[in-house]
Amino acid sequence: MIVETICVGTELLLGNTVNTNAAYLAGQYAALGMNSYYQTVVGDNAERIVECVKLALSRSDMVVMCGGLGPTPDDITRETVAELLGRKLYEDETTLERIRDWFGSRGLHMSENNRRQAMVPEDAVILDNDNGMAPGILIRLRPEERARLGRAGAEDQTILLLPGPPEELSVIWENRVKPILQKEAGEVICSSMVKVCGRSESEVAELLDDLINSRGDVTVAPYAKTGEVHMRLTARAADEKTAKKLIKPVIKDIKGRLGDSVYTTQEDVTLEKALVELLLANHLTVTTAESCTGGLIAARLVNVPGVSEIFKCGFVTYSNKAKRKLIGVKRKTLDKFGAVSAEVVREMAEGAAFYSKSDVSVAVSGIAGPDGGTEEKPVGLVYIGVNVCGNIRVKEFRFSGNREKVRNQTVASAMILLRECILGYYSRLTFGEKENG
Repeated sequence: MIVETICVGTELLLGNTVNTNAAYLAGQYAALGMNSYYQTVVGDNAERIVECVKLALSRSDMVVMCGGLGPTPDDITRETVAELLGRKLYEDETTLERIRDWFGSRGLHMSENNRRQAMVPEDAVILDNDNGMAPGILIRLRPEERARLGRAGAEDQTILLLPGPPEELSVIWENRVKPILQKEAGEVICSSMVKVCGRSESEVAELLDDLINSRGDVTVAPYAKTGEVHMRLTARAADEKTAKKLIKPVIKDIKGRLGDSVYTTQEDVTLEKALVELLLANHLTVTTAESCTGGLIAARLVNVPGVSEIFKCGFVTYSNKAKRKLIGVKRKTLDKFGAVSAEVVREMAEGAAFYSKSDVSVAVSGIAGPDGGTEEKPVGLVYIGVNVCGNIRVKEFRFSGNREKVRNQTVASAMILLRECILGYYSRLTFGEKENG
């Protein structure tokens, strides 16, 4: 099935609202094995909305529209689509009652304009909104509508209208839309996630080229993240057990090729969660010492429930004085090599573990920019040091991008290096005093 997304809202075009719905829906399409080739953002203008819908129907089996279902005059999606199809709108009593209940349960007055959200095109499937007022609306095109607007050769086409608020859209999709799509497919679509860190997207693509480009029973779709590559594996089968059976050997194959860089095969496990689980499994306490990242590494770690068992403390040593007073970096080391140096980061990692009495520490110092760089030490130069039970490794990085991007890349790289060093320590690998990366 070919599916296309149209996000409606002038606020999206102006940059006032980040379009998270498009990213969410794209992930849902991939998980269901649906093909998506186009995404469109259009303002609250009936003429332009009609142009977008016509184009989408000419090349897709399903058009998913989000936004424009609210009570205000600029919420015109349902009216515009109904007029394009030549269908009348009617007030659905069940939906209207749900809207009244929504206001009543919160002790709020329902304005008359909220009745607009109960208006739906005739002969449409109403998808109840458990997290808001405007329902989702599923419209199956009639033969005459397909003949006039549809994709050549399409036997079935659908327009799906979803509310714009992400917390409403995702709930309707999960609770109402997905079961319908799976039932109509006549088969079960299962997906699994493989997450990799410490390897570039191009490297992963090269190592898994045959799997990614395979036309077999399991599709492998890679997605690049900061410091990571995620791969979604999808299979179709008559039942869930058979689909999972198809995916299992592919996961095993990927693990065999990528080794320890695969940090999880679970959808909800983040890099920081995998790292905390590794620390917990080995009964290792951890401390952070951060300069250019200003506490971001500690913040990522403390996002994980249960981290209090192993996280000792986080030092934010932005100034040289803080580096000396809090974690024991020597003045002569700072004077000779500068704050952004392998030598200083080594002492930061050593001092952070010593003063907090932690088994493990990770330290960072760098130039995030946009100013402060020199020819010898340019913006983006970062040193990361890891101390695992007295074994210290320091690595040099040269990142690019703006200040935020440099800092985020530093956080990801610090967690990846910490994970590598812990795994290396327990597999009796030799730590290097310094490594350029």
